[in-house]
Amino acid sequence: MSATTTVAAVIRTHALGKIYSPGSEAEVVALKDVELRIDRGDFVAIMGPSGSGKSTLMNLIGCLDTPTSGQYECDGVDVSTLDAEELAVLRRDKIGFVFQGFNLLPRMSALENVAMPLGYAQVPPAERLRLAQEALVAVGLADRAGHRPSELSGGQQQRVAIARALINKPPIILADEPTGALDSKTGEEILALFKRLRDEDHTVVLITHDAEVAAHADRIYVMHDGELHVQGAAA
Repeated sequence: MSATTTVAAVIRTHALGKIYSPGSEAEVVALKDVELRIDRGDFVAIMGPSGSGKSTLMNLIGCLDTPTSGQYECDGVDVSTLDAEELAVLRRDKIGFVFQGFNLLPRMSALENVAMPLGYAQVPPAERLRLAQEALVAVGLADRAGHRPSELSGGQQQRVAIARALINKPPIILADEPTGALDSKTGEEILALFKRLRDEDHTVVLITHDAEVAAHADRIYVMHDGELHVQGAAA
């Protein structure tokens, strides 16, 4: 990359902090002055044990919670300036969520699960299904469109969840322990899919407690007692 090339930050935090029950005996300092910049096309892992603060940071990055202090810009937008409705629109358009438990609706087909977010965006039904089919093709599940989650393997269900996360073409994919419910071979396949998404200019943020999973990312951050440390480039 040349020195004159400008890369846009899609995630940028400054002195980001989160305190639960401030001023009470139950006060918990979950995040302390987190400085983080993630650019478009990055594949980053945020690693740490339970209680380290990584889930709190994920919730702030995903605009599912608000910080106690500091600033967060999501794709150039200062989220502190947004009301609840505007935050919901930002989550819908900017962030695709992938969870360990897949979070698919059991009575819907794979195609219907993937198309569901487009309903909130008021996309016409026929267009929803066309785009959902394209998303399933992109994750290698074109032949499973009519299957319900119970008729799919764990790896296939996670691919459906990834297709659903991609349906609004968000710049950020936020994946919380996405391989936690999968066997190691299937987990490797899902991580390879994230690498492909990175190569297609998505920004992938992987939340994990597993160092072997984190090693697939291009850069690793480690959370410890609410503080964020750069581990450096993954091997």
